[in-house]
Amino acid sequence: MQKKNPAKRRPERLVVTLLSLLFLSTAVFATVKYVFRAPELDTDKPVVTPDGTASADVDRTDTDEPDAPGRTRREYCYNILVSGLDDDNGGSDTNILVRFDVPNKRIDLVSLPRDTLLHNEYRNNKLNFAYAKGGTELLMSQIENLLGVPVDFYVTVNLKGFIALVDQIDGVDFDIPINMDYDDPYQDLHIHFTKGPRHLNGQEAMEVVRFRHNNDGTGYGTEDIGRIGTQQAFLKAVAKQLLQIGNVKNIPALVDIFYTYVKTDLTTGNLVWLGNEALNIGTENIHFATLPGDGSGYYNKQSVYVLDAQATCDLVNEALNPYNEALTLEDMDILVP
Repeated sequence: MQKKNPAKRRPERLVVTLLSLLFLSTAVFATVKYVFRAPELDTDKPVVTPDGTASADVDRTDTDEPDAPGRTRREYCYNILVSGLDDDNGGSDTNILVRFDVPNKRIDLVSLPRDTLLHNEYRNNKLNFAYAKGGTELLMSQIENLLGVPVDFYVTVNLKGFIALVDQIDGVDFDIPINMDYDDPYQDLHIHFTKGPRHLNGQEAMEVVRFRHNNDGTGYGTEDIGRIGTQQAFLKAVAKQLLQIGNVKNIPALVDIFYTYVKTDLTTGNLVWLGNEALNIGTENIHFATLPGDGSGYYNKQSVYVLDAQATCDLVNEALNPYNEALTLEDMDILVP
């Protein structure tokens, strides 16, 4: 599946726009030698890293799309999983499922709480455990099973990459929502900020988006849901800042960071095509949401985030369904204790 090459645009803007939309991680250096190519929905292909090499330890051969009898895919509509990896604990600390709906000129980013309850055969039923247990392959298949939608592609970036990317764009202006006072000596993580506007460098930005609660237990009150709200607000601030940059002088450095820290099964041509389409869609058509549920639940003696089944189904149809037909609860596997 390939779309005709759209009108040429500044390569720098393609990179910057896509970088801001997909958690500062999906930009590559787009030059005229690259072909604008719409991603092809081939679930049997091996996962490849940005340098074009196939990954032997992760492949998609057993993570085909969920069965969807009688359903048809919308053309140029893709679900891309963007994950921020926790270097210290081996899990995916942040997961955002992005639906790129080109025909409807809409981009939806749905945050998946790290403690979301999954119906699986493992002792640990939390979403965050899926990556630690089986990497990108298992994480994608678990999300597909949970929500009944295909996860077509993935992008992952670790904490070091996040810090380097923010530093390379000279930091981000951000309004910190609450006072933050937290210390974790085991991870050498110390978060101390006063509520209000501040210019954050990479390390500071990482600390702010990872914050869950203070040392005394106060904070958001909802921990992960509060943190997700801060992450989404930070992404909006990044998108606004980057789209205002007229002349980007550090694109080669961004590319180096991308190749060092980011893994994806999207090709360079795919990324260029997505970046161009993102420019056409515009920031006013970017929508953020979070899977609805309750973070005070327990399952197998674990504190979990239990999804509201019907509200989740409604959100999936609004923001993640790539089919022409609506999905129902029967298409999903939402565990409610």
